Amino acid sequence: MEKRKLLFVLNPKAGKAQVKNHLLKIIDIFIKGGFEVTVYVTQEKGDALRAVHEREDGYDMLVCSGGDGTLDEVVTGMVKSGKSLPIGYIPAGSTNDFAGSLHIPKNMEKAAQIIMEGNKFACDIGAFNRDVFVYVAAFGMFTDVSYGTDQEMKNMIGHMAYILEGMKRLAAIKSYRMRFLYDDTVIEGDFLFGMVTNSVSVGGFKRITGKNVELNDGELEVTLVRKPSGAIELNRLLAALVDRDMENELIYWFKTARLQVESDEEVAWTLDGEFGGSHKEVLIEDYREAMEIMVPKNGQKK
Repeated sequence: MEKRKLLFVLNPKAGKAQVKNHLLKIIDIFIKGGFEVTVYVTQEKGDALRAVHEREDGYDMLVCSGGDGTLDEVVTGMVKSGKSLPIGYIPAGSTNDFAGSLHIPKNMEKAAQIIMEGNKFACDIGAFNRDVFVYVAAFGMFTDVSYGTDQEMKNMIGHMAYILEGMKRLAAIKSYRMRFLYDDTVIEGDFLFGMVTNSVSVGGFKRITGKNVELNDGELEVTLVRKPSGAIELNRLLAALVDRDMENELIYWFKTARLQVESDEEVAWTLDGEFGGSHKEVLIEDYREAMEIMVPKNGQKK
C-alpha cells in the first residue's frame, strides 16, 4: 500500500525554539500515522509561503509548526497555489491565538497526535485585497508591536512583551481619518485602532473580539476604536480595553462578511501579526470554510 505524503514546514526560531526538542517524536507520530514525511525548515520570512506555494504535486497533507505568522504563510501559500489540502498545526509561537480558538494544545506531541487522529474542521479565512489572513487584520495602536518587538523579548516574557511595548507608545498615539462601509452602514471618523478577526483571542487576550464568535459562520468580527477627545475619555477608553468592556461609546463592534475601508492617508496594517503593507483602500471579505484544519475530536467539528 502506497503511503500518503505529508509536507512538514517548521519555523525553528518560533517561540522558545522548543520544536527541535520534540522533532523526532513528532515525525515518528506522523510515520506511525501512515505518512511519508518531507521536512522543510524555514530560514527567513517568506520561506514557508514559498515552500507551500511551490510544492510538488502528490502531497496529501500540510503541517506547520511555528507561530501564527508561520501558519499565515502556509495558508497563504496554499491559497495562492490553488490546490487545497488539510492543514495540521503544531503551535510553537509566543501567543498562538488561533490554536487556542481551535482547542489545539500547546503540547507539541499531543498536537501532532491530533493531526493524525482528530477531525477536519472547515474554517473561514479572511481575504485582504490580494492577500489572505487566518485570524486577524488590524491597524493602529499596538498593531506594529508584534513585528516591532524583539524576538528574544517575545521568547522571554510571552505576550506581556506586546503589552509592555505597546504601553511605551501611548504618549504618541496616532489617529487616522477613515470610513468603514458594510452592509448598508457607513462609519466615519478619527480612529486609533481597528481589527477584523476570526478568533476568540488576540494578543493572548480573550473576549476582546466580541461575543458568540464562530469560526465558520461566514462572517468576521470587527472592532473599531475611535479617538478620544481628551484625557478623561482616553482614561475611560483604556479602562474599557483592560476590562474587555465593549460597551464604551468609543468602541464599535459588529459582524460582517464584507468590509470596505477608506482612509485619507496610507495606513499600515498587520496580518496575523506580520506587516501587511500600507493602504488607503482595503477590501476585506470572509472566505467561508475555505481551509480545512485538524482539531481535537471533542473540540471543533466539521
